[in-house]
Amino acid sequence: MSTGTLIAIIVPVVVVLLACAVAIGMMLRRRRHLQERFGPEYERTMEDRDSRLAAERELHAREERHDALDIKPLPETVRDRYADNWRHVQEQFVDQPDEAVHEADRLVTALMSERGYPTQDFEQQLKDLSVEHGRTLQHYRAAHEVNGRSVQHKATTEDLRGAMVHYRALFDDLLHNGHRPQE
Repeated sequence: MSTGTLIAIIVPVVVVLLACAVAIGMMLRRRRHLQERFGPEYERTMEDRDSRLAAERELHAREERHDALDIKPLPETVRDRYADNWRHVQEQFVDQPDEAVHEADRLVTALMSERGYPTQDFEQQLKDLSVEHGRTLQHYRAAHEVNGRSVQHKATTEDLRGAMVHYRALFDDLLHNGHRPQE
């Protein structure tokens, strides 16, 4: 074989191998980005889908939808008002635990709406919140489940207490834009 023939074979093979390496590197970076951004929600979505590719496509679609929403931070006065409302809900828990949990759900929903999240459909709320609040989303699921049982009078006081703790986790995350306040 001549040198020219070898070069004609080797150069395209090297180019294809480099292209594959770049594609794999980009895929791994994208995967790492999704894992960091979605936290536990990344694994949950992986379990719910037929393939990793399908799950990652869904997470990417969630990011695109989220980016199109007008999500905004709250002015300090509005944050203070919500914090006061939350304190009132917590105080209400002592005498009316069921009603306090229902009110906590309404308050979290109102806060989501004020921030710019659509609030009509619970499943869509989860998807929209997962982009920035994936680490506290399991709290919202748990609280929402207890709230539903409470409506049917099937939740214990301990369940209701747990729901308040769960709602509080998402409430704080939403209230402070996903960042914990400096204390």
